[in-house]
Amino acid sequence: QVLLEESGGGSVQAGGSLRLSCTASRGSFRRSCMGWFRQSPGKEREAVAIIGSDDSTRYAGSQKGRFTISTDNGQNTMFLQMNSVRPEDTAMYYCAADSRRWYGCLLEPMQYNFWGQGTQVTVSS
Repeated sequence: QVLLEESGGGSVQAGGSLRLSCTASRGSFRRSCMGWFRQSPGKEREAVAIIGSDDSTRYAGSQKGRFTISTDNGQNTMFLQMNSVRPEDTAMYYCAADSRRWYGCLLEPMQYNFWGQGTQVTVSS
């Protein structure tokens, strides 16, 4: 089983940057789809960005162009570089893995079967 742990969350002013990390404390990112998801109060969990073992990436909505997802599979680490953050980016951010896929990754949270505990990101105006 894959155990995922997020880090790097915190408070940041609008327009600033933040870098989230996800580490597989057990298991590996190899041959898995990986993704960052977020959820804010009153809203459903939504995809932020995903990356496959073929290094293909997909971004959701306004995050594209501001956020960058990447992995360092050799170190079992995934990153989300968040630039030009906005108050609307405030949410709990989750790292997730879909061990059933490694390419053609989907944006639907329900497709991912391993989740971290989340890290809070708060963006102030």
